[in-house]
Amino acid sequence: MKKETVKTLTILGATLLLTGCKQTTQIRQETEYATLRISSSNRELVQTYPAAIRGRQDIEIYPQVGGFISQVAVKEGEKVKKGQTLFIIDQVPYKAALQTVEANVKAARAGVSTAQLTYDSKKELFARNVISQFELSTAENNLLTAKAQLSQAEAQETNAQNNLSYTVVKSPADGIVGTIPYRVGALVSSGSPRPLTTVSDNAEMYVYFSMTENQLLALTRRYGSVDEALRSMPDIQLKLSDGTTYTRPGRIETISGIIDQTTGSVSLRAVFPNEGRLLHSGDSGNVVIPYKRENCIVIPQIATMEIQDKTYVYKVEDEIPQHTMIEVTPVNNGQEYIVEAGLTRGDVIVAEGVGLMRPGVSIQTKPATQE
Repeated sequence: MKKETVKTLTILGATLLLTGCKQTTQIRQETEYATLRISSSNRELVQTYPAAIRGRQDIEIYPQVGGFISQVAVKEGEKVKKGQTLFIIDQVPYKAALQTVEANVKAARAGVSTAQLTYDSKKELFARNVISQFELSTAENNLLTAKAQLSQAEAQETNAQNNLSYTVVKSPADGIVGTIPYRVGALVSSGSPRPLTTVSDNAEMYVYFSMTENQLLALTRRYGSVDEALRSMPDIQLKLSDGTTYTRPGRIETISGIIDQTTGSVSLRAVFPNEGRLLHSGDSGNVVIPYKRENCIVIPQIATMEIQDKTYVYKVEDEIPQHTMIEVTPVNNGQEYIVEAGLTRGDVIVAEGVGLMRPGVSIQTKPATQE
């Protein structure tokens, strides 16, 4: 009884095994792999660079004279014009100093008048041989001394007038008032550690970013020269810190001619309009620069696989896929690669299902489509 059971189970197992093999063979025979024939095409790419945003002018306002602040004439964030009063420093001591030197000037002028009269009188007497040459020379020297004293007093008067005018701190340019760390009653001077405030010209914003040495070389080769690149480069975009794109395009204005030896990068400056004052000095963002790649090989990313940071495709030759390593540059749409090396126009690759492939095993392919 046991022998018959074992014999029956053995026959049943063999039957199932043959059936499974037959089904597997049928599945393998029915599986087809879509292929892609390589051709060239054009793509619009972008490169992104971290950037720092600054006002066209960020002017730190320091006092030129010392004293207590008697008036703060503006508010933080206020829009000011060139020449508008920002702060007033206590003027009492500077007015007193000006009055003193003005009195000194008057006295010096009187001294010059007296010395001039004396010299004229001595000169007439000398002409009549009444006095000696010594007395005439002495009178002349006294006149020269009085004139020098007058010049010195007038210089002191000018300095006192300037010091008094410096007590009224004015904006040197149109712009926006920044933080005001000092209030009425604070003692300030030209040596204060912090500026009274900062006036930023925000009508246009400077956006600073850096390129590596290799990126600069590629840019120069693409346009022929740095000057030609500045003339011919398309408008650029600015991505703000919240991920949104600034609505107004900008232009690259300057490319530094010096490469920083510590970082191996070169500095560039772009300018963006800022009529709506959306951009603020001190903001950060990313500069987005578009550029075109013409007659390049483009393949879908699903046709590739990565092994140890290397990118591979299956190139089909005589219905046999060959494991082929390629060098690629990602396209910004996240779905394609530009092939820099490893494939040529006319090659045929497996377009999908590459994760199931085995190199060297003959496959059944669908007709190759033109990329």
